[in-house]
Amino acid sequence: MSGGNGGGGSPNNSEWRFNQTLRNVQGMLKGRSFPGKVLLTRRSEPLSPPEYSPRSENDRYDFEQNEGSQEAEGQASGNTTDNLNTKKSISPSTSSVNSLPDAQGIVSGARATDSARITKFTAELSRPAVILDKLRELSWSGVPPYMRPNIWRLLLGYAPPNADRREAVLTRKRLEYVECVSQYYDIADTECSDEEINMLRQIAVDCPRTVPDVTFFQDPQIQKSLERILYTWAIRHPASGYVQGINDLLTPFLIVFLSEHLEGNMDTWSMEKLSLQDVSNIEADCYWCLSKFLDGMQDHYTFAQPGIQRLVFRLKELVHRIDESLSKHIEEQGLEFLQFAFRWFNCLLIREVPFHLVTRLWDTYLAEGDYLPDFLVYISASFLLTWSEKLQKLDFQEMVMFLQHLPTRNWAHHELEMVLSRAYMWHTMFKSSPSHLAS
Repeated sequence: MSGGNGGGGSPNNSEWRFNQTLRNVQGMLKGRSFPGKVLLTRRSEPLSPPEYSPRSENDRYDFEQNEGSQEAEGQASGNTTDNLNTKKSISPSTSSVNSLPDAQGIVSGARATDSARITKFTAELSRPAVILDKLRELSWSGVPPYMRPNIWRLLLGYAPPNADRREAVLTRKRLEYVECVSQYYDIADTECSDEEINMLRQIAVDCPRTVPDVTFFQDPQIQKSLERILYTWAIRHPASGYVQGINDLLTPFLIVFLSEHLEGNMDTWSMEKLSLQDVSNIEADCYWCLSKFLDGMQDHYTFAQPGIQRLVFRLKELVHRIDESLSKHIEEQGLEFLQFAFRWFNCLLIREVPFHLVTRLWDTYLAEGDYLPDFLVYISASFLLTWSEKLQKLDFQEMVMFLQHLPTRNWAHHELEMVLSRAYMWHTMFKSSPSHLAS
């Protein structure tokens, strides 16, 4: 898969892309203007004429306006990383028609770049059989919101690449989900074991805690959907069952698939506008996509969660290689990486960044595919080192408090793209010398 291996382009092209990414990141670290689109794709993408029509021209304009606004914002910024947290937050909705910031001042080149990206996406989706490696390359740097539902289904292997089979497969899988709910969830407590009843109770407790700062998730119908999906998934995956944190992993799928049916900002959404069939289809898509997503990291949620412990150890080693002074300070203060990084890996940083950035982050996650667990180490290192200078001035207790309440509330796409850029750069640097993470 190209997403994890760095692409299959020629050596000269790969070297040029790495050098370009390195220059971009170095420029950002020195407080220079943010390059409109950091070059993150893995190899060159030939431009094909568009044949696939987006849902509406408003959707197309929203994506161009959003991406262009980020570029214009970055070009006008001369702040360092520490100053970025004070910037006004850009909070695009994940729905297909978004409430976005004023687009005044967008340079014409930015609009042209966004139009070109949309052209590439629409051309790829118009194929009789989508080339998944190509779609991964395009998606790594972000997916237009109105295309996310279809693209995420394809990236996860839930929807088949062949267009003529897609509708039939989705219909069959959605019916299968309904049968699973009927078999496992819609039954009397007397037919459940004590362990299953306790698991359902834990899920019922966790659902109201899911994304507590987003009002929409407090809707009783949303919490009931979360409960049905999570319990059905847990019963069908007995090796892990339900583990706290999986409820967070479900939320990006729920928002993206709801956006096919509910327009406007998420704050204005109402489940009452959906038919029972719509709700059933959305739940089914969430269930199958969550299942596909977790297939590659099952040992993250089995007993003692060995997969996460392994990633925490690798993160510690990587930070030591990249930023020895921070690594030494953390060790001297007696802070264990497990004390903060376990939650990062368990919830895939969903609780650490503003929710309006989560779907953009997950574009990259899904593009990485089976290579995601490896790349998560680099994303987490980049995330931590954002505050390297600050952390080195704190003692143990101060570091614990700081890492539990990171100052990301006002983050916009600029800051997230910088984290991903650094992660990609370090992954490119170290991937051919795995001994740096030798256990």
